[in-house]
Amino acid sequence: DLQEAVAESAGKPVTVTLLRGDSQLAVQVQPAYAALLNRWQTGMWVRDSTAGIGTVTYYTPGEQDVQFAGLGHPVCDADTGGPIPLASGDVAAVDVTEVTKGTAGKPGALHGRFDRSADTGTLLANTACGVFGVMAHLPEKQIMLPLGLSQEIRRGKAEIWSTLSGTEPQPYTVEIEEIRRNDPSMRDLVIHVTDERLLEAAGGIVQGMSGSPIVQDGRLVGAVTHVFVKDPTRGYGIFAENMDTERAASLLAA
Repeated sequence: DLQEAVAESAGKPVTVTLLRGDSQLAVQVQPAYAALLNRWQTGMWVRDSTAGIGTVTYYTPGEQDVQFAGLGHPVCDADTGGPIPLASGDVAAVDVTEVTKGTAGKPGALHGRFDRSADTGTLLANTACGVFGVMAHLPEKQIMLPLGLSQEIRRGKAEIWSTLSGTEPQPYTVEIEEIRRNDPSMRDLVIHVTDERLLEAAGGIVQGMSGSPIVQDGRLVGAVTHVFVKDPTRGYGIFAENMDTERAASLLAA
């Protein structure tokens, strides 16, 4: 659409409205003719829509809508490294078809097919604590868990729920090795994958598993956020308590 608008200018200056930080600016841009491409261009670099696989951590059924939280970290621009400003976003179901196994120095990834045949949900916020929005409906299979507060978490055995094939999540055993209650980067937990099935299939934590719920003593205590690049059997997690506080604030503002 942008290219067509510039082409229709026939070389005349065009007005571009952009958002820089919290300020909306309107600037005049003079297109230049690119002979090899036979069209007018502005030289602006514009990011198109982005898509990827991530994990929904939990749902909270409310009186008016079904809210959800996922990822545990923001969706960031691959080039700038900063969070992508969210204008709108769609949530689609995914059928996981393949797992690229992670190795030291080379993170693995989940691969799958998006199912856009049904209205699944809408993204409303992209924050440092994760992505949040509303779902069209609750999933058929549900497990109700209480929220675990940070002071209730202990070092030791826990499990993460992830989907490595198809659409059904499965529990995998992990160890919570570190608890960081005042980490400004929100890398609140260090977990170590101990489940042989997960190690065999994925090598540990892979891209696409971000948001996988961390459950301990029957409570939702956190979500997987990052993998150790040099050791895919270990990764970071965010406190579910912090994630839920941000969800409530972000969706209230939205």
